Amino acid sequence: MLFRQLFEPGSSTYTYLLGCEETGEAALIDPVLETVERDLDLIRTLGLKLACTLETHIHADHVTGAGRLRALAGSRAGFPEASGADFVDFTIQEGEPVRIGGMQLRPLYTPGHTDDHHAYLLESESAARVFTGDALLIEGCGRTDFQNGDAATLYRSVHDKIFGLASETLVYPAHDYNQRFVSSVGQEKARNPRLGGDKSADEFVAIMAGLNLPRPKKMDLAVPANRACGEVSERLSASE
Repeated sequence: MLFRQLFEPGSSTYTYLLGCEETGEAALIDPVLETVERDLDLIRTLGLKLACTLETHIHADHVTGAGRLRALAGSRAGFPEASGADFVDFTIQEGEPVRIGGMQLRPLYTPGHTDDHHAYLLESESAARVFTGDALLIEGCGRTDFQNGDAATLYRSVHDKIFGLASETLVYPAHDYNQRFVSSVGQEKARNPRLGGDKSADEFVAIMAGLNLPRPKKMDLAVPANRACGEVSERLSASE
C-alpha cells in the first residue's frame, strides 16, 4: 500500500492518499479544493490513477475538491448517505465496505460533530489505521454546536466505535492545529482531555457547552458547496 498524509494550511485539513500498488487504484479522503492540482501531481508521480474520493462528512471550513477532481481525473465522488449531498457518484454507510483495488475501507458511523459523520477503518498486515475525520482529533475533537451536532452523541460515537478498536490502531484525524500528525486509539483513550481517561458523558457535554467557538469563516460558502459535491457554480450554470 502507498500512503501519504497531505496538509492544507488554510483550514489545517489533512487529506489522505491511499494507493493500491497491485492495481494502481488510489483514493483520497477529504480532498480540499485548493490542493487539487498538488494531489493529482502526486498521484501521477506515484504511478497511480485516482479511482474515488471519500468524505468523512459535510465540512464547514473548506470546500471539497471532489467535484474538481472528478472533472480532471474521472474519479468517483463518495459521500455519506446521511449527508443527502447532491451530484455524488456513490453513497457511504456503515456495513458497506469501500474497495480501492485490493484494499478495503470499513465505514464507521460516528455522528455527533455532524449528523452524517463517518470514520474509515483500514486494516492491513502492517498496522490498522482509522481516519477519524472531526469526530476524534489528537487530544481533542470536533465541535458539536452546528449541523445537527450533539455532544452526547459524539461521546457515544467515539467511545463505542473508535475507542472500541485495538489500542495500537493508528488515529489519523481530519485536522490538527499544532503540527501533530498521528496518534493511537490507546493514547487518545488515556490522554484525550475531552474524551479520554475517566471523563463521563456529562463532563464531556459540559466541556463542549463551554467552548464558545466562533463560526467557521467559510461556513456560509462551504456547507452549501459541499452539499453539492463542491460544484455549485458549475451545476447551476449547466441547469440554466
